[in-house]
Amino acid sequence: MTIPLHQRAVVADTHNDLLMAVSARPPEQWAAFFRERWLPQLLTGGVNLQVLPVFIDDQYRPEGALRQTLRMIECAHVLAEGNPDDVRICLDAADIDQALDEGRIALVLALESMPGLDASVELISTVHRLGVRIASIAHWGRTPLADGSGEDTTGSGLTSHGVAALAEMERLGIVFDLSHLGASGVAHVLELASEPVMATHSAARALRDHHRNLTDDQLRAVAATGGVVCVNFFAPFLTDRADVSLDDLLDHIEHVADVAGIDHVGLGPDFVREVIAELTPPCCEGVNSLGVDPMAAIPGLEGPSGLPMVTEGLLARGLPEKDVMKIIGGNVHRFLGERLA
Repeated sequence: MTIPLHQRAVVADTHNDLLMAVSARPPEQWAAFFRERWLPQLLTGGVNLQVLPVFIDDQYRPEGALRQTLRMIECAHVLAEGNPDDVRICLDAADIDQALDEGRIALVLALESMPGLDASVELISTVHRLGVRIASIAHWGRTPLADGSGEDTTGSGLTSHGVAALAEMERLGIVFDLSHLGASGVAHVLELASEPVMATHSAARALRDHHRNLTDDQLRAVAATGGVVCVNFFAPFLTDRADVSLDDLLDHIEHVADVAGIDHVGLGPDFVREVIAELTPPCCEGVNSLGVDPMAAIPGLEGPSGLPMVTEGLLARGLPEKDVMKIIGGNVHRFLGERLA
């Protein structure tokens, strides 16, 4: 049962790859599949503000990356148009507030890396016209814009195209997402950025030494821009133990809050298991080429319906209600309200 605080709070999830699962169906099924499969979970989880990343799987790269990017963006618009009483694609702060006031889930489109655009920085304006308001420029590996965290040993910052992409995103009002970017790239962005940045799904490296997580210095630097770090729920990034628990996640959330400040932490769940289960046949489950088990998850937090567990857990640890409300969505709502004004 959803606890009262969770019900009255703004709950924001800054990373759910549900578009991968929905867009894998025939277009005529997109709206209905979302309504039947994902909307009930979002409602049960109390989600009010949902960032929808467009992630392009390896099978589409490189030749089909742009086509799949456009297809997934179209999927988002179609599922919103097919469920107008429940969700709305939001382009600015006013849209978000109106959706929340009307009891609809505010959807914000994001790009997770830009394999469909690559060095064609002029196309960032195109995806902005289509509704994208948050974007990152790398995933695990190397791109024409920057190196992902899986290539940290290169010590590479942004390429000239990456620098141009950052400038273009700031000009357009697209929020720069640091998650997945290599350490030198993070430093480069923080040196150049004139607008607040965010990390949509990154945990604390001090608690789990994994290249996908952010160091304390990086956490403080993001906060110094006025940004928000949204903690990833993905089990392999929280602990190297097999028996991952809610406490592991809460430890990361509290650590980010302690280091970055209570006004600079949010939730970026990245419900990998829930999405992969709809896309991967049982024959192919297990550790993937990136060396992590995509099916590993915190019990009860395999999908968005479990989000009230986080609120309950934070309250049980003695955090004040006002701080819990900031963590589970208030900070992200405020941040996007300021950046998308």
